[in-house]
Order: sequence, then structure tokens, then C-alpha cells
Amino acid sequence: MKELVIDIVKALVDNPDEVTVEETRKKGEIILKLSVSQDDMGKVIGKQGRIAKAIRTVLKSAGNKEHLKVSLEIV
Repeated sequence: MKELVIDIVKALVDNPDEVTVEETRKKGEIILKLSVSQDDMGKVIGKQGRIAKAIRTVLKSAGNKEHLKVSLEIV
């Protein structure tokens, strides 16, 4: 899951070297904390949060295949 988020976000931002994802696993749940440079924050969130919502939708679909709950926090 971590690699999936990194691949998606690096394609969106101007500073792909500053993209980091921290993964925390609990029982049947994965929590991903995404951090990007301050300049790229708007590109990851998008207008009215549309891009962030789309990334979360892709993660939930991938998580459903493995019967996991996946959540994404943008820090």
C-alpha cells in the first residue's frame, strides 16, 4: 500500500524527493501518513479535496482485495 501511495503522489508533485509515507499496521487496518513539501500540498489535496478523495478511493479498493481497512492522513 505504501508503494502505491508513493507512486501516485510522486506523479502529481513538483518535488518528488520530499514525498514520505509512514505506515502503521494494526489488526486488519493500515494507517498511512503522507507528507509532502508545503508547495505541493495543494496539488495532493486538489480543489475541494477531490484528488485526496480519489487517492483514498484507490487505496480502499486495493485494501478490499486483501480484506484490510486502509486510511490515508495527509500531514
